Amino acid sequence: MWTKVETAAPASASRVNRSILRAAASVSATGIVVKVAASLKEITVAGVYGRSDAMDAFLAALLIPGLLVNLISESMNQALVPTLIRVREQEGRERARQLLSNSMIWVCILLIGASAAMALAAHSIFPLIASHFPPTKLALSIRLFYALLPIVLLTGVATNCTGVLNTMDRFALPALAPVAISISIIAGALLLASRCGIWAMVYSTLAGSLLHAGVITRMMSVHGYPFRLRWYGMTEATRTVGRQYGSVLLSGVVASGGLLVDQSMAAMLPAGSVSALVYANRFVSVMLTLLGGAISTAIVTYFSRMVAHNDWAGCRQTLRHWTWLTALISVPIALLMIAAAQPLVRIAFQHGAFGPRDTVIVAKVLAMYAIQIPFFVTSRVFYRFLIAMLRTDLVLYCGLINLVLDVILNIVLMRRYGVAGIALATSLWTVSTFFFLGYWAMKLLKKAESKNR
Repeated sequence: MWTKVETAAPASASRVNRSILRAAASVSATGIVVKVAASLKEITVAGVYGRSDAMDAFLAALLIPGLLVNLISESMNQALVPTLIRVREQEGRERARQLLSNSMIWVCILLIGASAAMALAAHSIFPLIASHFPPTKLALSIRLFYALLPIVLLTGVATNCTGVLNTMDRFALPALAPVAISISIIAGALLLASRCGIWAMVYSTLAGSLLHAGVITRMMSVHGYPFRLRWYGMTEATRTVGRQYGSVLLSGVVASGGLLVDQSMAAMLPAGSVSALVYANRFVSVMLTLLGGAISTAIVTYFSRMVAHNDWAGCRQTLRHWTWLTALISVPIALLMIAAAQPLVRIAFQHGAFGPRDTVIVAKVLAMYAIQIPFFVTSRVFYRFLIAMLRTDLVLYCGLINLVLDVILNIVLMRRYGVAGIALATSLWTVSTFFFLGYWAMKLLKKAESKNR
């Protein structure tokens, strides 16, 4: 059994907020570099491939590997980090290494098993994902998917190693490491596209993912957590991670279902709709990563430490401070992006095979997607508090509600607004997420405070 925490008094709320700000600023600064590289990648790829059938096929093929990484590795990070911090503070670094090794074994088994299952089911799944692709385009998507499967294990391992480094207040370099993938894809598109066609995207994605995984595992080893796959038994900490992982994994399945719904419904619309959805989301994802991603990455470590110390006053002050601060920053950014949607798309993508008509379509989708920015960013603060409180079941319930909303809103809005309606549906269920997570975060905090009196 874990022992009661016997440590010095928790840090003051103001000091914690300064630490979170430094960490978030570090992640944002390196994130800007990564996103600039990713934007250059998108500009390069758009100029080379445009909204072609081959690019649609590649994006459809890349969807499942990306979903598997988010589903399995991101879920493990969210389940592991609070418990890893608690074990390290209560039982020491060696016990934490053992917990990490156990968790890495499980995540590798899951990544490989899921990849094998998807490979066997590809011919059944892809006709559902890309239901309106003609036979040749569908066959190309499946071939590209098989070739891309190794990135599931590579990127999944790198994701978990990044989470471990964050628990040691190492944020900047792990956040910078994914730039290797963008650089590799840019080089591949420019140097190999004329000879290899869309397969240049596959080769360069694999090479970049391998480099990323190598860099991040080495970084973790240097900071005292060598990458090893050794089983130390089913400890209480491992069981705790497993229980939390189940809820997070199921919530990830539900969230992934929403992404698949969006992609499959976009495939029912005129050709190029899938690409329009993806291109528009690139702009919004930059803001979500730089704002929501940076805050979320930085704050979970500090929430976990405060929860381990039963520092509920610190939790309340941190929740209040970062909720207002994220809203104050993200609302003007969302409004600006909505107003400037068409110039942004024109400057970024309108060249080569990407023409003025494409700009108009993608800009409409971008404006609808941008509505979600303040709601998503602010809800990340509530989300990470719930994770630190080990209430991943609430995340699952939220995901189920959102999936139902996504399907209903897509059906209603895509009839009126086309592919832009799918983006609007995403923004609307993000509003629902904000209120759901906010309500439960404050309710759990109030309950914890009353028990502590």
